[in-house]
Amino acid sequence: MGELEKAKAKAAAAYNAAADYFDHPVSSFWHRFGRRTVERLGLRAGETVLDVCCGSGGSALPAAEAVGSQGKVVAVDLAERLVKLGETKARARGLRNIEFKTGDMLALGYPDASFDAIVCVFGIFFVPDMVAAAKELWRMLRPGGRLAVTTWGPDLFEPANSAFWEAIGAERPDLMKGFNPWERISTPTGLRKMLGEAGIENAEIVAQARNHPLNSPEDWWLIAMGSGYRGAIAQIDAETLARVRDRNLALLGQCDAITTNIVYSVAVK
Repeated sequence: MGELEKAKAKAAAAYNAAADYFDHPVSSFWHRFGRRTVERLGLRAGETVLDVCCGSGGSALPAAEAVGSQGKVVAVDLAERLVKLGETKARARGLRNIEFKTGDMLALGYPDASFDAIVCVFGIFFVPDMVAAAKELWRMLRPGGRLAVTTWGPDLFEPANSAFWEAIGAERPDLMKGFNPWERISTPTGLRKMLGEAGIENAEIVAQARNHPLNSPEDWWLIAMGSGYRGAIAQIDAETLARVRDRNLALLGQCDAITTNIVYSVAVK
């Protein structure tokens, strides 16, 4: 299995496992930042939108509302369980202009210039070759169309992130990660460089410092269960996992907020 296939399998496994907690109220940031990404696009009625790495619809559902019944949204994710969550929410909202599908953003096969807008929120960094991914998204965008790539800024989920990996390292050092993939583009400079290498110039990039409140440290564990951390969690037996959780929360102490810095970008073709 090549590097790309391994990365895809790892991401799909982590987020399929996380699906049971992905939409928990403590993780409301998925949908908050997704909606704000869509607001930055200024979508118009009747436009066609592609949302890749769509999760359970944090940006795809607001996009469908924005383009109206004459518009169309195609929402794609590798994790079929998240896709099913999105489909259920679309039906509940009566949105008939959105198609959720399980798929790979690098192999969708749409012709050049197929979409008025393309959205990728918290996803492009899972691909080992982000430049190739950005080029593929740009190819499918019509002239005058807009590409929105939203990613995490520095220090994501701190101090809980460091506490989590310290707790993991004490029990299962084999599961430790060397780096977080989004760190490659966690600053406006890094994101602009990556987009530039893909031939995408003059993107409007905005970095915002944000915190996400915790009602209690236990909220953090629910966030971990509904996010990419689940990939590591799913590989730990119940007895060991209980120790990891206890250590993680003990290290957090009375923490009442975690860092959720964010970087938005919108480029016009």
